[in-house]
Amino acid sequence: MDPTLGNMASCRLALLLLLLGGMSALSSPPAGLLGRVFQYIDLHQDEFVQTLREWVAIESDSIQPVPRLREELFTMMSLAAEVLRRLGASVDVVDSGSQKLPDGQTLPIPPVILAELGNDPKKATVCFYGHLDVQPARQEDGWLTDPYTLTEVDGKLYGRGATDNKGPVLAWINAVSTFRALEEDLPVNLKFIMEGMEEAGSLALEELVRREKNQFFSSVDYIVISDNLWISQRKPALIYGMRGNSYFTVEVKCRDQDFHSGTFGGILNEPMADLVALLGGLVDASGHILVPGIYDHVAPLTEEEKKMYEAVDLDLEEYRNGSQVKRFLFDTKEEILMHLWRYPSLSIHGIEGAFDEPGAKTVIPGRVTGKFSIRLVPHMNTSVVEKQVERHLQYIFSKRNSSNQMSVSMALGLLPWTANITDNQYLAAKKAIKTVFGTEPDMIQDGSTIPIARIFQDIIQKSVLMLPLGAVDDGEHAQNEKINRWNYIEGSKLFAAFFLEVAQLHNNDRNSPA
Repeated sequence: MDPTLGNMASCRLALLLLLLGGMSALSSPPAGLLGRVFQYIDLHQDEFVQTLREWVAIESDSIQPVPRLREELFTMMSLAAEVLRRLGASVDVVDSGSQKLPDGQTLPIPPVILAELGNDPKKATVCFYGHLDVQPARQEDGWLTDPYTLTEVDGKLYGRGATDNKGPVLAWINAVSTFRALEEDLPVNLKFIMEGMEEAGSLALEELVRREKNQFFSSVDYIVISDNLWISQRKPALIYGMRGNSYFTVEVKCRDQDFHSGTFGGILNEPMADLVALLGGLVDASGHILVPGIYDHVAPLTEEEKKMYEAVDLDLEEYRNGSQVKRFLFDTKEEILMHLWRYPSLSIHGIEGAFDEPGAKTVIPGRVTGKFSIRLVPHMNTSVVEKQVERHLQYIFSKRNSSNQMSVSMALGLLPWTANITDNQYLAAKKAIKTVFGTEPDMIQDGSTIPIARIFQDIIQKSVLMLPLGAVDDGEHAQNEKINRWNYIEGSKLFAAFFLEVAQLHNNDRNSPA
């Protein structure tokens, strides 16, 4: 094809995708450097999609601890390091040691990438965090296409990791590469920290951050994470808070062996019956947590906070239909958002040791373990929650007068995270969103937990920004995960505009009188 015709086709495709995205576009493209940056990204979007296709093809699953997948993870980290080197970054691939599994097997942990691009003392330094590992995915689990073959259907790019988190990582790299291709100086100094074990708990990452606090991170002004989703299919968002998480296991044991229900049924306290009673006593049908005292330390609702919920653009009917849920527990937008973001929730995740295969096996499990978690909000404390849960489960168990043994353990305790939305980088992100999308962002929280945000904030003590690119229906962790081509390409523009806005605010601060 004639290159001129190819460029015209790409431009038409970009316009079509923008219209299909359902959002208002800018009346005219920006002038000057930003206009040239946007034009370059539009004309090269097929190349950017192809790179995402190559990254999705790597089965970088960190959840299943098998040697083949660890090799894939190492391949993924090596590829990302090489991409950064080609951009001109100095790259340090930091060994993360090994992971000892419960069966005694040892597997290497993929390295963490620390990269740096620019060290001008007059410029702001922005550090981008991303992860390159993914959740497991098999086509037979309900995927309509091969999860590791990026497939485009109606402007949607389907593939494991497309939105979580390979797409956003590449959008940041696309923005950097565009400045390089146009032979323009980067407006800010950039640092990158990329890991390959986020989905498995970010093994060894906190230790590395502590170790590098006064070295790699010493010059960092701002930290950006793009590992979340909007609350809408159309309107961009900024995230200023996330819930924490206390993950519990409760075990009920009679003996290590299972029983035959014809031989023992009716003459003993069955562990499964005890466990079902314990789990059933944690939360009621309205979603209210039944653990006494659990709400005592929840931060009070302020009038200012109420107004933020009212301002969020959320179509409840669309949200419900997109979630494939018949009805929610609450009827108003404000109630839904508050129970997603600012109130704790308790979820029961599963039972280990129970028979869960097809067929009819008449077994009484001798030992079963229930798994549940509580999403924490300010100002809840993990150690207090742990004691409250233990006390409550012990009370329920004592009422059953069972001869079995019960034990409770908190496997994970992660505190919630809240940002200061008056920080320069939040102001810069708002301006960049307005430039790219022509609208103010929704200011939202996220009901899930990204531990690294709190780690960065507590250890490095620098501002952390959550700047998501994906739409609410992207399906991270689920079958048929996707990122819209439009979100991916406009997200690349957003990051480029963000660089310029941060630089402008930084220069204003430097030049303002003390």
